[in-house]
Formats: sequence, structure tokens, C-alpha cells
Amino acid sequence: MPFAATVLTLYPEMFPGPLGLSLAGRALARGDWSLETVQIRDFATDRHRTVDDTPAGGGAGMVLRADVVAAALDSVSGRGRPVLALTPRGAPITQARIRALAAGPGAILLCGRFEGFDERIFEARAIEQVSLADIVLSGGEPAALAILDACIRLLPGVMGAASSGAEESFEEGLLEYPHYTRPVTWEGRTIPEVLRSGDHARIAAWRKARAEDDTRSRRPDLWERHRGARGQPASGARHDDEGH
Repeated sequence: MPFAATVLTLYPEMFPGPLGLSLAGRALARGDWSLETVQIRDFATDRHRTVDDTPAGGGAGMVLRADVVAAALDSVSGRGRPVLALTPRGAPITQARIRALAAGPGAILLCGRFEGFDERIFEARAIEQVSLADIVLSGGEPAALAILDACIRLLPGVMGAASSGAEESFEEGLLEYPHYTRPVTWEGRTIPEVLRSGDHARIAAWRKARAEDDTRSRRPDLWERHRGARGQPASGARHDDEGH
């Protein structure tokens, strides 16, 4: 069965959006994955099709109603797919979670709006709360697009080479090493000699060292987790490998 994505949203016209282009778009056309959108407003019960209300206890903004969101969710066939609510209150999604989603039957993505969801929806339904990053968006749709893109590119046959996704940022808990291409010299800057040497062992060592160094300097949080996962002290000495 292809990866099946269902998106519950107040703005179904935002989909497939960029997912209809490039690799994801071609995979969608081939049937490697499927996309269904559900308009949450269709499940409102009043004549104004109201999906939100003022927050209990007062405060700014509006809150998505639990009864309307639950009715929209209950209309969707789960087929063993997890339900992910896109909310800044959720845990930032990881590449490991993306890999797990891509290996499964698909996902149901619930896009938040306004001030968020009535908390009772999470008490009443099995929903995983996730965020894209420590940022606040105008709605969950951009995050849903990003998460689906991350999953789709991992599906068999979507990327041109099976190894394309194996050495990228976060796949091994590290940022990816830097890349270069022709011309060899540009504005006085030259591609590192090691990458022009043809020595695959040296190149692999250089790339590994650069990935570690760049992760340590740019994302110390990732470096700490990477060292911890390998059972090594978190404050390792800096590499001095050739080509730095």
C-alpha cells in the first residue's frame, strides 16, 4: 500500500502546494503516496459553520472547538496511521520520527489555527502533538507540508539514488558535511585538496571529521546527544584531520 496522507485543515487549498512539484509531485502522480484533505469547517453544526470560540478564563484569540475537531477526526479512516497535531506546544519532530512515519502506512495530520486546540481533544483521542521547531506559525499547514515532504522523500523510488538520504543532516545525529562542485576555483576559493585526491578513504575521513566539527560548533545540542548516544563523554577534543 502507498503512503497515505490525510490532512485536516481549514485551508485545504494549500495542498498539495509544493508537494505537487518536483520529486514529491512525480511520486504523487505515480501513486507512490496519496493525499486526502478534510475541511474541518464541514463538521461545524451551526448555520455559521463555527469552528472556534473564545478561550475559557478569558484572553486574546480564539480556540478550535474540541467537538468540531473530534467530528472531523472521527470521519477519517485511520487504517493504523498515527494522528499528529501540528502545534507549537508539541515536541519538535526528529528525523528518527520521520523515518518511522515513512516506513509506516502513512499519517493523519491535524493542522492547528488561532490560539490552538481545546485541550480536551488530546484527552479524548489518541493524538501525538508535534511541532516543526521552536517557532510559532500562523497555522499548522506549513509544518504539515514540511513533515510530509520529509517523509515522502524517504519512500522507495522517490529519490534517484538509494544512498541519497543516508549521509544527510540528522540521519546519524550529526549535521551533514559541506559540499563543493565545479569550478575548482571560484573568487579565489578552492575546493579542498582532499576532495580532489581520489582517495576515498581520506575523503570519507574528512567528511566524517567535518560533520562532527560543524555539529559541535553550530549545534552543540545535537553534539551532546550524539556523544551520549555513542556512550562517549560529551566534551570530546576537536579533530585536527587533514583538510580543515
